[in-house]
Amino acid sequence: MRSYEVHSAPSTAVDLEVLQGKEGTAEHSSLVTDEKKDLTPPNAQDPFGDEEFAEVKYKVLKWWQCGLLMVAETVSLGVLSLPAAVAGLGLVPSVVILVSLGGLATYTGYVIGQFKWKYPQVCNMADAGEVLAGRFGRELLGMGQIVFLVFIMASHLLTFAIAMNDITNHGTCSIVFGVAGLVISYACTLPRTLAKMSWLSLVSFISILSAVIVTMIGVGITHPGEMVQATVNTNLYHGFTAVANIVFAFSGHAAFFGLAAELKNPVDFPKALVLLQSIDITLYIVAAIVIYCYGGSTVTSPALGSASPVVSKVAYGIALPTIIIAGVINGHVASKAVYVRIFRGTDHMHKRSWVAVGSWAGIALGLWVLAWIIAEAIPVFTNLLSLVTALFASWFTFGLSGIFWFFMNRGRWFSSPGKIALATVNLVAIGIGGCLCGLGLYVSGRAIHDNPSDASFSCANNA
Repeated sequence: MRSYEVHSAPSTAVDLEVLQGKEGTAEHSSLVTDEKKDLTPPNAQDPFGDEEFAEVKYKVLKWWQCGLLMVAETVSLGVLSLPAAVAGLGLVPSVVILVSLGGLATYTGYVIGQFKWKYPQVCNMADAGEVLAGRFGRELLGMGQIVFLVFIMASHLLTFAIAMNDITNHGTCSIVFGVAGLVISYACTLPRTLAKMSWLSLVSFISILSAVIVTMIGVGITHPGEMVQATVNTNLYHGFTAVANIVFAFSGHAAFFGLAAELKNPVDFPKALVLLQSIDITLYIVAAIVIYCYGGSTVTSPALGSASPVVSKVAYGIALPTIIIAGVINGHVASKAVYVRIFRGTDHMHKRSWVAVGSWAGIALGLWVLAWIIAEAIPVFTNLLSLVTALFASWFTFGLSGIFWFFMNRGRWFSSPGKIALATVNLVAIGIGGCLCGLGLYVSGRAIHDNPSDASFSCANNA
């Protein structure tokens, strides 16, 4: 197993000891002083290199642009499944879980930022895997990240088809709507830099926020639900499905390395993270509670279908931009991971040549076609979210961050009371990741098995 430790000046001010406030600063400064730049392995350098005279520049994101991209990527499909999750667990347990997992997701996101500061060569999960476990780690985490992002892309294509069926009263075959979503999403993924998508991310957030507000007003007026319970008698199957949907709402971590890699100043990552988490936790709690309290135990997933037919159509129409854009951001990060893997260290990274542009277009097309196939094969929104959460979000959001922390602090896990407390928190994060993965696979596998097989690749209305 091999690893590269590169200590740069920005990371020293906000590195691991910031949460502890104790000894270690002098030792860390000594390591920085003694570091010889010419001894740094070539593949431990920033993957985008010096962009002063580059034709295509990647590292231009300001912190608020990165934050908006993180909000657009995370606050999308997740919020649509939360009212149904509250109905499955009850009001009190759901709020406790939302706040607890939101706080833990904030911390694990910060650990990802620390890992990026300490190892500048990391721009995706594959790079992080190489730091942890050499080539095996690179292939394992790299493949996992791509598959996870493709599943999220599939979720957005599925939601687009659901929205179009609702708006048009199933105006045509659901497969046609899926193909339309595929074409639009692919076209929006063609720009190679995230900076060009930052303003689209603002449109995405305004879109989902407006759709949720319209839905809350709609269900508040019609009040279709009757049963609102503080707690619910449930079983492992239904209860864990609800928890998995809550976890999915915080599952943006797989893209954090890619977003941080294009920051103009990497130490601004915590600002972007705070912007994301303050928005998503607040919106999730308000939307989930309000829609559940008025929609009752029969609230739907996605939640936009709980309003009256007219309000539902309006809400879905308003939500279409975020349904597309949020999926596009995940598609962009997935395409970038493959693109960097192929062209890292070559001139094609910063050129607008036919090879560079054609390769990017081909990679994006291949990933979106694969996402469409998955969306058609698993046409039930809740079941698809549960499967994605079990396989990937459990580790990328919680488990892997704990592993990152133990790797960065090896030999110092119990060196002080602060380290012991952090070691405990990260051990809990790993445990949560393992439980979500194991139980989630059982629950999602059963749900997909129980769903009629003829629903796959069907023209039937899935709204």
